[in-house]
Amino acid sequence: MREIEVKYRVNDRAGLERALAARGAEFSLPVRQDDQAYAPRGWSFGQPKTGVTFARLRSEDGRCVFTVKRPLDNEMACVEYESVVADRIQMHQAVIAMGFVPTVRIVKTRRSAKLADLAVCLDEVECAGMFFEVEKVLAADCCPVAVQGELDAFARSLGVGLERVTDTYDSLVLAAQAG
Repeated sequence: MREIEVKYRVNDRAGLERALAARGAEFSLPVRQDDQAYAPRGWSFGQPKTGVTFARLRSEDGRCVFTVKRPLDNEMACVEYESVVADRIQMHQAVIAMGFVPTVRIVKTRRSAKLADLAVCLDEVECAGMFFEVEKVLAADCCPVAVQGELDAFARSLGVGLERVTDTYDSLVLAAQAG
């Protein structure tokens, strides 16, 4: 399966929430996600991400999830695998033993909703600001760039101030910390 998404910096949160509610979105209560991102040893920010496998450990509501993503067409179109793990500290050591190195910590408060076959998220990312994601999970043989065009058309149809970004949260947080 492939996770395909588009992401936007939000300029009008209240307007976005109203537009999504008018489309039937019922958002979850806020959850705090604490992510540690990992990259393969030797990779560094500024290098291409396409074709490179990355890992993440996420803590949320007392649960830890290990994720591996490999961007194929661009950073927002990935093959993704996830599994709940029992011990974050042990999994961190295992990820390092696999040849990954910690890159950046991403802490955010997320509210999510489903709209038909779309997942939508409002994320308040520490150090980086407020973002809106629209995501679809599809079979591996889909055309991600075309799907991203459809997701972008949906986001723009909401009629609120959104600035599309093509960087992932790890890059956005790192840039905000550096800047």
